Amino acid sequence: MSVYDYKVNTLRGQEVEMSDYRNKVLLIVNTASKCGLTPQFEGLQELYNKFKDRQFEVLGFPSNQFAQEKGSSDDIAEFCQMNYGVSFPMFEKIDVNGSSAHPLFQHLTTEAPGLLGSKAIKWNFTKFLVDQNGRVVKRYAPKTTPDQIEADIEKLLK
Repeated sequence: MSVYDYKVNTLRGQEVEMSDYRNKVLLIVNTASKCGLTPQFEGLQELYNKFKDRQFEVLGFPSNQFAQEKGSSDDIAEFCQMNYGVSFPMFEKIDVNGSSAHPLFQHLTTEAPGLLGSKAIKWNFTKFLVDQNGRVVKRYAPKTTPDQIEADIEKLLK
């Protein structure tokens, strides 16, 4: 299986097939609006702006599993746009851990476990880099800033 085998819903409730992103490099991120790491939205948007014309996408998935994303889909969309100018795709609020975790995140954490093989996502802004073939290449810790991922994205885009 690859990330292309899943379906997700946008913040507006529209179903999207992950296969729509085939042949693109993806950076998939679990996000939150009320987190100390929320300013990473700015860096994620900068990466998106820099590479979007080269078959690259940032995909944001809000989660309230760390009690820092309590708003509705409309609240999330407004916050991201107004505060950080987010124009990359954002999706419905989901669970990223446990038995209720979205199947996409179950796949991501299985393919790229964290420290000591843990599948659990420890905090908001955990990032997964996916190549053009839908394979999970690398997992990044929440404190890894978007600019620290730029070189890895560049390598995949060559």
